[in-house]
Amino acid sequence: MMKLLRHKLFGPTVLAVLLFFAPLIISTYSVMILSEILIMGLMAISFNLLLGYTGLLSFGQGAFFGLGAYCAALMLQAGYQNLFLILLVGMLASLLASLVVGFFSVRLDEIFFAMITLGFGMLFFSIAHNWLDVTGGSDGLPVFVLPSLSLLGNEITFYEPTRMYYLVFGIVLLGLVLLWLIVHSPFGLILKAMRENKQRVSFVGGNVRLLRIVAFAISGAFTGLAGVLFCLFNSMATPEFMHWSFSAKPVIMSIIGGTGVFLGPLFGAGIFFVLEQIIIQYTENWMLFLGIVLVPIVLFFPQGVFGTLRNKIFKQGVK
Repeated sequence: MMKLLRHKLFGPTVLAVLLFFAPLIISTYSVMILSEILIMGLMAISFNLLLGYTGLLSFGQGAFFGLGAYCAALMLQAGYQNLFLILLVGMLASLLASLVVGFFSVRLDEIFFAMITLGFGMLFFSIAHNWLDVTGGSDGLPVFVLPSLSLLGNEITFYEPTRMYYLVFGIVLLGLVLLWLIVHSPFGLILKAMRENKQRVSFVGGNVRLLRIVAFAISGAFTGLAGVLFCLFNSMATPEFMHWSFSAKPVIMSIIGGTGVFLGPLFGAGIFFVLEQIIIQYTENWMLFLGIVLVPIVLFFPQGVFGTLRNKIFKQGVK
């Protein structure tokens, strides 16, 4: 058992070490791109708790991401500087919103679930876009002052890209550890069972609807955490975070990386942003060419790039 656990943790540990030392050897611009990859990777892995482990395709994750971002922006504009309070409020607001959305959504399956989450997502987008006094409308809410952190008597600010990266790295790492523990807990096993056959879970006494609501709420809370981080990183909260096109990003990232492997969506986020940076150098219509590149990825890597390669290397998929 311990040998299997060490085998599972070896790759993530090496990845964490590489990410920790990455700012020492890459450019400032690359550090900023890597920060964005980590934030979107957290969002994608949070989303994958639904798609990969529960079997639910949500097109409304942008609503919780945007809600977390707006909570951070509003608190900073109001003068609140406590970093942990801002992170907590962003997560709690997204948690409460996801409980409400989940209550009405999880009773449905497949395309019906996807469509109702899409509807709720666009409802949040419309509110953020039209409530000018609170959200700033299409212009969004700018953030001019970032929270600081007191550590060993020193006041640490995050205006410098490398310091912001380490803030993002630390919080994302903590978030991924918590999500990993959830996925590998008995609750995570029940989610996988529901993905395979929810009727059997119901027959043995499992409350499928309640379990789905809990999974939806956890996913929403960590998506909100990613939204708070993105607001701090981008110094802005805009309604575009809640648009359906933004909600499609974690779907694409999860499929590219592999929904059956915990870190698959993180690698999918990396592939997504690297392709974007390469293509955008040659054309502004990068989404068209990104789509052309993604088609063979989906065709030749049915379990995602990371999932397929991992299975071929180890001859088995460890979910």
